[in-house]
Amino acid sequence: MEKLFSYGTLRSKQIQMQLFSKILTGNPDQLLGHKLKSLQIEEEFGMADYVVAVPTVDSSDPIHGIAYNISASDLAKVDIFESNAYKRVQVELKSGAVAWVYIENK
Repeated sequence: MEKLFSYGTLRSKQIQMQLFSKILTGNPDQLLGHKLKSLQIEEEFGMADYVVAVPTVDSSDPIHGIAYNISASDLAKVDIFESNAYKRVQVELKSGAVAWVYIENK
């Protein structure tokens, strides 16, 4: 099993059911040294507002979210779901857990 840290859309049970046909299990955690930035993504019916994690100079800046337990095959589904505005990187969360997270793709 992998861990996926989510701070946005993937916390939605509706989105989880659409992507995985199940609800993910996880625990609250924090990604330090990052902040959320507004992001507009063009979708089928126009522009939509989202947020994206970006690194900061202050290592104590937190993003609150959920660290989900996820299979490698479900993680591959998220790679397809996320737009190219995001990239997946591995991080250490405040709890010490190592997880994947989607951050700004620069």
